[in-house]
Amino acid sequence: MKKLLLLFALTLVSCYNQERNCKDFKTGKFSSETTFDGKKLSSTFERNDSIQIENYNTIIDTFSIRWINDCEYILENVKPKNRAEKKAVHVKILNTKDSKYNFEYSFVGDANKQFGSVTKL
Repeated sequence: MKKLLLLFALTLVSCYNQERNCKDFKTGKFSSETTFDGKKLSSTFERNDSIQIENYNTIIDTFSIRWINDCEYILENVKPKNRAEKKAVHVKILNTKDSKYNFEYSFVGDANKQFGSVTKL
């Protein structure tokens, strides 16, 4: 009976393990959707191991990217135009599936988390 309960518990726990193949998303071309201040925002970007170039509504920004670990990184605008753009952003990949991942992000030091999703093109 104990073995049966242990097997059931392990099966139940394994159902809740979320896939995190973050290395698959370190480089490439992507599209992103996120909500910021109640507005849905979409963009496309291309990333290598140290630079991310993002296109949002014909505005192109370049960010340096520093990987903390395989699933977390810090983005900093290379040429900020104002004080708000100088703030670094911490991104954490929450789960991955096929060519998509879900993430949370916030300004470094800010507890207010926002969420979004990315698709590798």
